[in-house]
Amino acid sequence: MFDDRIARARAVMEANDVDVLLLSVGADLPYLIGYEAMPLERLTMLVLRRDGTPTLVIPKLEAPRVVERPGVFDIATWTETEDPVALVAKLMGNALAAAIGDTTWARFLVDLLARTPGTSYRRASTIIGPLRAVKDAVEIDALRRVGAAVDRIAAELQAGHIPLVGRTEAEVSAELGARMLAEGHHRVNFAIVAAGENAASPHHEAGHRVIRDGEVVLCDFGGSMLGADGVGYCSDITRCVHVGEPSNEFADLYAVLHEAQAASVRAATVGTPCEDIDAAGRRVIEAAGYGEYFIHRTGHGIGVEAHEDPYIVAGNTTPLAPGHAFSIEPGIYIPGRFGARLEDIVVATDAGPEALNNAVHALAVVDG
Repeated sequence: MFDDRIARARAVMEANDVDVLLLSVGADLPYLIGYEAMPLERLTMLVLRRDGTPTLVIPKLEAPRVVERPGVFDIATWTETEDPVALVAKLMGNALAAAIGDTTWARFLVDLLARTPGTSYRRASTIIGPLRAVKDAVEIDALRRVGAAVDRIAAELQAGHIPLVGRTEAEVSAELGARMLAEGHHRVNFAIVAAGENAASPHHEAGHRVIRDGEVVLCDFGGSMLGADGVGYCSDITRCVHVGEPSNEFADLYAVLHEAQAASVRAATVGTPCEDIDAAGRRVIEAAGYGEYFIHRTGHGIGVEAHEDPYIVAGNTTPLAPGHAFSIEPGIYIPGRFGARLEDIVVATDAGPEALNNAVHALAVVDG
């Protein structure tokens, strides 16, 4: 599997006249060789030239964490008194064009620029991004498994089995995180819990606000779960529950949101430009008079990272391909009052869009 990914990366490098690929912290490295670098001031970097065996440059104290894959990559360790940037520069040879990981620390890039004055640099996402965007069968199975795990948590929330009233947002957020770990995630990426007026803030940070009867509670949560290849794949789901019967105003707003989300999912067919999927749901929201309150894109790609290509947003004319996996998550946010969002992960297939989240989409009413 990793041999195939490296071969495909090299084919893209060849087509783009890139001599060497340099990957440090971030999701590209585990995708390509199954190892995730710790975000340290000590440099870890994979040096992948167009030919030869790639080399993982890594601090000696981090080497025990590496799952060695002989024939896939070599390991070159460095000690505390050695210069890893010099080692990377040597492994690069006389590369004229390098693609470096988008999330590489600037300190290392600055040092590399000084060491390799004859090399031009570009973002590695131009090489790895298109490969990661199209998931293979193993990756889609991993996304199905992690999606089913958060579905079970969302069902418990909607059934009223997660207490809300009298607890703080932070307490509910912590419970969602604990449940994700219990469901097999190895990492919690986020657990947004936003009650009442806080639900009007799409990325609200759960705090000491106590949840009360008679208000909406928006829960957007996700984490990472190891797939069959040993790489973590992400979940992401949003469901709203209302403590007690909602007002007619909020019920009507949620009905519009529900219709808009379904419209975008239906539009997510192979060959459809990403911006058209965004437009499908946005038209529903605008027709109902809520256009100004839908303030973000409809979705983002998902896989090894929670947010990656393709992005479901106006201006992105990329047509969907089989294997593209992404969120569909329109939202309506009325400042100072309330908000709502509804999110599923969807995979584009030749047979039509496949939703990986199946927890109830209707607004759940709970006693709290």
